[in-house]
Amino acid sequence: MTILPYALALCLGAVTISMLLCLIRLIIGPSIVDRLLALDTLFLNATCLIVILGIYWASNAMFEGALLVAMLGFVSTAALARYFTTGHVID
Repeated sequence: MTILPYALALCLGAVTISMLLCLIRLIIGPSIVDRLLALDTLFLNATCLIVILGIYWASNAMFEGALLVAMLGFVSTAALARYFTTGHVID
């Protein structure tokens, strides 16, 4: 008997709760920095969720999707941070 499905279900639940807490911080964050960090953490949790589902379903396509979400999360966080500090994204 393998324990992998139970461990993956536990990880799935933990990441889902973490995403919910990040969404709450994104909505009610008192400052723009809190909201930006919550968005970045939400992208990280979404990447983890896709990787966990890829392991559970044994699908290679999920890992490519996780890579795309991670790249988009990095670019959007960097662009938003630049916009909030300088007022524009591209000089």
